[in-house]
Amino acid sequence: MSDDRKPRRREQILQALALMLEEDSGKRITTAALARQVGVSEAALYRHFPSKARMFEGLIDFIEESLFARITRILEEAPDATARCGKILALLLGFAEKNPGLARVMGGDVLTGETARLRLRVHQLFERMEMQLRQVIREAELREGRRPRIHASAAANLLIAQAEGRISQYVRSDFKRLPTEYWEDQWALLAGQLLREATQAA
Repeated sequence: MSDDRKPRRREQILQALALMLEEDSGKRITTAALARQVGVSEAALYRHFPSKARMFEGLIDFIEESLFARITRILEEAPDATARCGKILALLLGFAEKNPGLARVMGGDVLTGETARLRLRVHQLFERMEMQLRQVIREAELREGRRPRIHASAAANLLIAQAEGRISQYVRSDFKRLPTEYWEDQWALLAGQLLREATQAA
């Protein structure tokens, strides 16, 4: 038997978990229900993941890998700080919108009652995103001669809070209030106030 069946089965389990998080919004996911969704026994699930927490960790790993691989490309391709911040936020919102089950993981509500380590992982994901935005904003002075209108840390926190809030609205509305709704206009407002020329008075 080929060894590549194990990774495929792990991926199938994670896809089934994400789908259940989307379709059974508000319900606690049990391993018995997940096993039925995948079409295997609970014992088979545990051969691939020793616990439900490890399954959620697998989803968080996927979220991190997907987002930060694309952020690396954004930093290579986007010409300036404002464009970079806009593309990073649009990526985050678009990813959540296309993956409702994963948006619940990012929102944290589905992790209530699970191990604290999972909530810490999601917290660290958004901290890392905020740090990336802060770095982009700080580099604007060196690269473009432009400074943030408020401290770089405060500006980055404002931007990530906007994205987190929209993802939270999406989850709370059972995926009816799209994260990208009004975002183009809202980003235009934020972007216009984000940076100023370094020689311009505050």
